[in-house]
Formats: sequence, structure tokens, C-alpha cells
Amino acid sequence: MKITFLGAARQVTGSCYLIETGAVRFLVDCGLFQGGRKADALNAQAFRFDPRKIDFVLLTHAHIDHSGLLPRLAAEGFDGRIYTTTATADLLEVLLPDCAHIQEIEASRENRRREQSKSKKRHQEPAVPLYTTAQAEASLSQVSPVGYDTPLAPHPTVKCRFRDAGHILGSAIIEVWVNDEGKETKLVFSGDLGQPDRPILRDPTIIEETDILFVESTYGDRLHKNLTSTVDEVVHAINDTLLRKKGNVVIPAFAVGRTQEILYLLYQLTRQGRLKDLNIYVDSPMATRATAITLKHMEMFDDEAQELYAWREKNHIPLKLTFTGSAEESIALNSIHSGAIIISASGMCDAGRIKFHLINNLGRKQNTILITGFQAEGTLGRRLVDGAKTARIYGNEVAVRAEIYTVGGLSAHADQAALLHWLKQFKRPPVRTFVVHGEIHAAEALAERIGAMNWKANVPGLGDSVLF
Repeated sequence: MKITFLGAARQVTGSCYLIETGAVRFLVDCGLFQGGRKADALNAQAFRFDPRKIDFVLLTHAHIDHSGLLPRLAAEGFDGRIYTTTATADLLEVLLPDCAHIQEIEASRENRRREQSKSKKRHQEPAVPLYTTAQAEASLSQVSPVGYDTPLAPHPTVKCRFRDAGHILGSAIIEVWVNDEGKETKLVFSGDLGQPDRPILRDPTIIEETDILFVESTYGDRLHKNLTSTVDEVVHAINDTLLRKKGNVVIPAFAVGRTQEILYLLYQLTRQGRLKDLNIYVDSPMATRATAITLKHMEMFDDEAQELYAWREKNHIPLKLTFTGSAEESIALNSIHSGAIIISASGMCDAGRIKFHLINNLGRKQNTILITGFQAEGTLGRRLVDGAKTARIYGNEVAVRAEIYTVGGLSAHADQAALLHWLKQFKRPPVRTFVVHGEIHAAEALAERIGAMNWKANVPGLGDSVLF
């Protein structure tokens, strides 16, 4: 058996692993790289395999850095099935066409920029999206939903099972058993693991045995703030901005997962009387649809989230929530200069409507930008977190005068302590542990801690292959 690391190796995004034997060839995840020009180049390069020869894909969850190249894979000849959880299948119907639409808009905008330029860029080949909306929608026909904990045999030599990862709705740890010439090897892909004891979703499923382990390391070198301190910080940031400074709070948030968690938190804090008379706008058609899908799968909520939802159905909460749909409704938010909480995608500030809200709100010191999720290297969100004094958005240089709050304790990713706790539930060390889905310093820090447990762990590089 041969395993090749085609993404999320010494970096967070682009999750993609190729598993090959003499009888089968399949992928686990096929995600988009994110974070500036380097990521764009990686997305545009040819696949390192023939898509026509891939038998099937196993998908851990819907986030674009895990799923975002599936339409391109299908457009280039992959005609097999994409197996994933039921909730993830629902979310893909929103995320993949939206991702394609954003690419189409960005390509069109870049071509207009080149036409107006006096430089040599005018004579370059036209910018094109990685795939079209039509191709994204076509790829959805290849998705096969599977329930949690349900045995699946996608190939005569492969068995697998999806387990709850507690990261976002539908996220999964995938157990895979591969039979290669009579020898069965078990592989476990952690996907993105959730932080235990967080709102809405259940804690990650404990796995006790595997031969080969792939574990994420997004926060492999650090601990999150505790939830109580984090919530206190959110309350202060919102009250200070809305009541004292009379400004707006802008929250870049992933449309799937983070937006719903923030809404949950704002409802809970209003119920407790810590926040009052909030005026919230969710400006992301994708987040609106994702929220509806989330409510459709309430059986996946933890007990606390189910109780809040039941209470909200029976009681009036002094909170105004508006989901904007059209571009005109989004533009209308530009006229609101105080008293609003605007939640918009993308979560790393690199695409979508959030960029327009940053253009309109970054320059005013009364406002607050509340960063609640991981910001990958090369993204606008990362530059803001790192203290940039200006931000270049759609060719405009925008002064950063708004206050930037970075709230780490709301992360949907397990921190180092939670990752180590999950790992320690294995009854015996895996033969090999590959630390993936983390920037190099985070991955190496976690690998070092795993090595201290007398496990054989290493951090593979992009394009590396190993044989078993």
C-alpha cells in the first residue's frame, strides 16, 4: 500500500491523501488550498494523479479546504462516488456551488482589472475559475450520503466507517480497513477534531485502535483560552463597541459551523441578560442556507443546544436577527454606522461579502473586527491579526483604525491538550502516526509531544509518499 500526501502537509489547507494498492486507488478529501498567491498556484496546478483512475473519495467534512476541489476532480474525469455523512452531503449542495460562484466573480473582476491596466497584464491569458457553477452542481450527483457509525464497503478490498468528529455539522473521523493481497491494515483519518465541551455539537468520538493514524494539528502547539474567559471577552467587545463607542461589530465567520455557533452564543448571552437589544445581520446567503440545514439535523446537537432551541421556541428574546439575501440588501448595510453586529463570510476575510464590510468598517476607530476562528498564513484575516496598519482589498488601500479583537476560545478545532487526550485513548500506539493539517511549527510541536508518548510520529511534506 502506498500513501501520498497531496495537501494539508506542513500547512493547514488543501487536505488530500491518495491511498493506492494493486487493486484500488482512492482519495480521502480533495480540498482547496487557501491563503494568497501560493495557494492559488497550488490549486491551479495539475493533479498529481489521473482523476479517471480514482475509484472513490471519502470526505471528512464540508469545509472548502477539505472539499473544494471535488468539482474540478469530477470535471477532469473522476466518475466514482464521493462518500460522506448525510449532513455533509446537505452542506455540499450549498458550499460547492457557492465556491464556484465566488471563483467566477473573482475571475471576472481580475479580467476587468487587466483590461483597465496599462501594464503587460493586459496581454495575459484571461483568468478562469477552477470550475464553474454548472460543474460544481454536476459533481453533487456523485455524492453518496452515509450515516454515522454505519459500515460501508466502497470497494471489495476496502471497508470504512464514519464517526462523529465534533468539529462542524456532519464532520467525521474516518476508520478505513484496506485489504492488500490478504493483509488488512486499518487507517484512521481524524479529519478536523472539535474541542470538547463546546456548544452545539457532541464531543469527538473516541477511537481505540489503528495501524496508521493521520491526526490534524491546527492548534498542535497551543492551548485555547477557557470558554468562560472567552465569553467574557466577547461580551466586553460587543458592549464596549455598541454602547460606549457607538460603532459596529463586524465578525468574519465561516458560513458553516462558526456562524451558527456565534448565533447560539449571542442568543444564550441575551437570554442570560449579559447582552441586550442586539441588532444582528447575517450577510451570507450560504450561511443562511447552512443555518437552515443545521436546524434540520438537530439530532446531532448536544443536550444544552437542544434545550436552548426548545426554550427559544416558547419565549420571546429581545434580539433582532436579519438574514440578508440580495446584493442590494448587503450594500444597504453600508449605511449603518452604529449599533449593528454584521456576521459575514469568508471566515479568513479572503473572499465573499466580508471584504466589502471590511472596506466600509476598518477605517473607523469606533468599530470592532471580532476574529473568532483560525486565520491561515497569507490570508487577509491573518494580516489583520498580526497587526497590519493597512489592508489592500479589491485594489484599495484601507487604513486599519478599527479595533481588532482576536478571540481564540471559540475555535472549532481541538487544541493541543484536547488532541493529546484524544490520542491517549488508543489502547496501543499506532505503527505510524502522521501529523497533518497544521503549519509547520504547530505540526512539529504536536509530533514532538506524540513522540514523548513513545509513538512513532512524523510530519510529512507536500508530495511525500510512504509504503506499507
